[in-house]
Amino acid sequence: MTKTRSIVLGLTGLLLLTAACSGRSTATDASPTRSSSGPGLSKVLFLGDSIAAGEALPLAAAFKASRAGFQSIAADGGGNVVGPFSDKNWKKLPEQITSAEPTVVVYQLTTYDWGSPQAQRAAYDKLLTTVTGADAKLIFVTAPPIRPDDFYKPHMADLRRAPRTARTVAAGSSGRADVLDAGAVWGSTYQRVKDGKADRSTDGIHTCPQGAARFTDWLLTELAKRFPGFTPASPRAWANTGWSADAHFKGC
Repeated sequence: MTKTRSIVLGLTGLLLLTAACSGRSTATDASPTRSSSGPGLSKVLFLGDSIAAGEALPLAAAFKASRAGFQSIAADGGGNVVGPFSDKNWKKLPEQITSAEPTVVVYQLTTYDWGSPQAQRAAYDKLLTTVTGADAKLIFVTAPPIRPDDFYKPHMADLRRAPRTARTVAAGSSGRADVLDAGAVWGSTYQRVKDGKADRSTDGIHTCPQGAARFTDWLLTELAKRFPGFTPASPRAWANTGWSADAHFKGC
């Protein structure tokens, strides 16, 4: 049995898992759900690091099945708005956001969001101003907990603080920003296996297909709560569409 075949078979069980997490019945038609994204969620732009780049694979399939626009500019080894590499990112980020013409920008906090409270606050405020200038709403999403190695250990205090800083920015945004706590998906600590299947990569950082799909189902459900015109497609429409064989999941 090939590795790809094994992953696809594993996702058969995932359909039951994601439906259980969302409360949706698995006894639905396997074809993409026809839905109206409405004026409130015509296109989502997804920002983040390599964790987000892996999650973007099922997200793209799920938004397509849900008849909503989606674009990811998540970047391996970067994608952050504060910390290392962020100065280079900011040279292109405003134009990327504007040209994408999103209605919602989702920024998953990255493993590179290092810096003082003041630096984090300034960066998140700048992102909010940039997104608002593009006539879009900003949604911060907390990152999955990691198993830090020597590279990350000196920066864990910054990473633990980042969600609090994002919430402060959102609280003062007059409704232009929101924060979603993905702890509902990942828990509070790194967990390699969930429900008997690989959920996170062996590297202690990235996600596996099951985890990425669970995150996708959760995120679309959360967006549907905030944008009533958007109806997510059933996981049956996107969970087994080939994305799980991508190289982003090589640590699974």
